[in-house]
Amino acid sequence: MRVFAVSDLHVDYAPNREWLGQLSSNDYQDDVLILAGDISDKLSLIDECFAQLTRRFGTVLYVPGNHDLWIHRSDAQDSFEKYIAVRNTATHHGVRLTPLRHGDLVIVPLMGWYDYSFGEPEDFLKSAWVDYRACRWPEGYDEAAITRFFTERNITPLSHELDGANKVITFSHFLPRIDLMPDRIPARLRKIYPVLGSTVLDKQLRDLGSSIHVYGHSHVNRHIVIDGVTYINNAFGYPDEAHFTARRLVHVHSTH
Repeated sequence: MRVFAVSDLHVDYAPNREWLGQLSSNDYQDDVLILAGDISDKLSLIDECFAQLTRRFGTVLYVPGNHDLWIHRSDAQDSFEKYIAVRNTATHHGVRLTPLRHGDLVIVPLMGWYDYSFGEPEDFLKSAWVDYRACRWPEGYDEAAITRFFTERNITPLSHELDGANKVITFSHFLPRIDLMPDRIPARLRKIYPVLGSTVLDKQLRDLGSSIHVYGHSHVNRHIVIDGVTYINNAFGYPDEAHFTARRLVHVHSTH
């Protein structure tokens, strides 16, 4: 069994949907796909994406991204209701938001958000970042509370589920640490760092003993080892990002 990963499919764009449609229907039937969030804000497109991927892969694991929880093109009253709708759609197609155990391998999805542990947002970010307009949260929920809502619901496998596991792979949409962003990022673009993720995720993945962590969101593809954990970002990205995103599946692990 092989484990592949991709994030940020953004199937709102026709070229991205075309890529999805041309994936082999035979090559991945015994394999696992980690889908690390940001499919679309339209539930109908999320539904179609799940249908396509579950026909192609033996197992699909998923966590929602921020775009998936936008409600401006949705009947949902708030983004928690949208999350429930997305989760129910995943369940309908057999897409897992829960850990997968296969022999000595455990793959654990980690939900999250951003809590400004990477820095405080400047006023321009609060006016420019679409989440602040396209998401809606119940009264009293700031970014820290939203992050707690999701990270507290991450399913931590019981000790017996990890017994005999020689390999733990975790994945999230949001970044678990800001030093995953490369030094080459110019200062003007670093202003978005506060909305990239949360340090809570890194604590959770390390508590689980993860050796590989897949993430998305930044659209900056990376394969880097930090303190014994291999971090992989394989964002498909927007069509105009084709010159720097891989736009392919990445093979992250194989069982024997």
